[in-house]
Amino acid sequence: MSKPVVLIAEELSPATVDALGPDFEIRSVDGTDRRALLGEIAEANAILVRSATKVDAEAIAAAPRLQVIARAGVGLDNVDIKAATAAGVMVVNAPTSNIISAAELTVGHILSLARHIPAAHGALARGQWKRSKYTGVELYEKTVGIIGLGRIGALIAARLQAFGTNVIAYDPYITSARAQQLGVQPVSLDELLGQADFVTIHMPKTPETTGMIGAEQLARMKPTAFVVNVARGGLIDEDALYAALTTGEIAGAGLDVFVSEPPTESPLLCLDNVIVTPHLGASTDEAQEKAGVSVARSVRLALAGELVPDAVNVAGGVIDPYVRPGIPLLEKLGQVFSGLAHTSPLTNVDVEVRGEIVAYDVSVLKLAALKGIFTNVVSETVSYVNAPLLAEQRGITVRLITDAVSEEYRNVVTLRGALADGSQVSVSGTLTGTKQIEKIVEINGYDVEVPIAKNLIVMLYTDRPGIVAVYGREFGEAGINIAGMQIARHEAGGQALSVLTVDSPVPAGLLASVREAIAADVMVEIDITD
Repeated sequence: MSKPVVLIAEELSPATVDALGPDFEIRSVDGTDRRALLGEIAEANAILVRSATKVDAEAIAAAPRLQVIARAGVGLDNVDIKAATAAGVMVVNAPTSNIISAAELTVGHILSLARHIPAAHGALARGQWKRSKYTGVELYEKTVGIIGLGRIGALIAARLQAFGTNVIAYDPYITSARAQQLGVQPVSLDELLGQADFVTIHMPKTPETTGMIGAEQLARMKPTAFVVNVARGGLIDEDALYAALTTGEIAGAGLDVFVSEPPTESPLLCLDNVIVTPHLGASTDEAQEKAGVSVARSVRLALAGELVPDAVNVAGGVIDPYVRPGIPLLEKLGQVFSGLAHTSPLTNVDVEVRGEIVAYDVSVLKLAALKGIFTNVVSETVSYVNAPLLAEQRGITVRLITDAVSEEYRNVVTLRGALADGSQVSVSGTLTGTKQIEKIVEINGYDVEVPIAKNLIVMLYTDRPGIVAVYGREFGEAGINIAGMQIARHEAGGQALSVLTVDSPVPAGLLASVREAIAADVMVEIDITD
């Protein structure tokens, strides 16, 4: 019997091949040679790539035997995840391989900004001895503000505390207990920007976080302050940053990532008070080796038909076919849940599964729920293995509750959580009909039945005549088409909950305008990521 074929499309460490072991036929190809790639991938059961090889819909269609695409790194921009999922191909990556490297690069940028290291080196290399020009500042007793206190943010906090800095952080999903454990003072974003001598950002790139550091936020910073971004290009508005740097609104910036890469046309590259690196966050020997070994292990699991913790699209492994359709449902409900819970950090989450489905092993549904909850919350890629760790790091208690009795639906799942401010959030969902349509059937105690769509708006307001006409007019005039709508209430004249599905994202300004127009207590837009 022939061995499964594993195709290595880019140079990987010898340890990666060693980790695959003797059970596979290892072949190599230059992944940037399109014709060669399409020829070789036809017989591959698995392909290992880094960032240069494009595993798009065409490549996937040319690979009828393909079971798994493994990216030896974090980013997945070169892999068509939707096409892979449609073809039943698992996609895996190495979500934690670069966290130490990224944290250390961040500290390197901060030190370089504080002591003008690149500029001083350049001047001396040109024969210029300018000691007084490059007088810097100490990190000792300075305030460092970390935006996003996930795994990388926590590593940075630990390293900077060794310099005697005062570390403050903004992260709406971190409890005060977790912040205290890390020795970090939690503050609002405005407080962080106003107090910090160095600001470093470590957030995921979502519609909500894109451009989150813009002209208004930069204006709040000290004129002596520096900002660093090694996370994702676009978190900082580059036009606003250029203006702030050229007018002296802030002192300098360290950038490893850009909106467009390579940033050959960016005016930021011409400024003396900017330090740039070419997206080196994961560019260390150790990170590359960790990434290769990690995905090699995932390939072994995938081709053996076992659960693959780092799968980003499907769980794989020995999961009953009756349970499997619930995985994407729970991931989407998790995103709805985190959108509803954005006002305060979570303290605990219950994943309740009710109905006939509990006769099977449903433990993967808890993992799927956590994966969904953290998908748009943290900067790193969320998987089935690191989602529970992310909850633990944030001091969130998680329980799986099962009950064979489901009164209204054959099967129903509920995410229920308590927030640090004492409030509670819940969302329930089910699969209906022969097509297994994903539906939301409850939000915060209000009964609804709404198909899950990419763009959702949830509103809570006092029930009274004319409200629908008001927000319908506001959205209509802005060109936002309402695809579906349902209103639920407990009593006439009381609180009413309205859920809208819309065809396109709603600008934050419009959302605020609608909220004011109807005097809504809650107005949340939730963008579901597939």
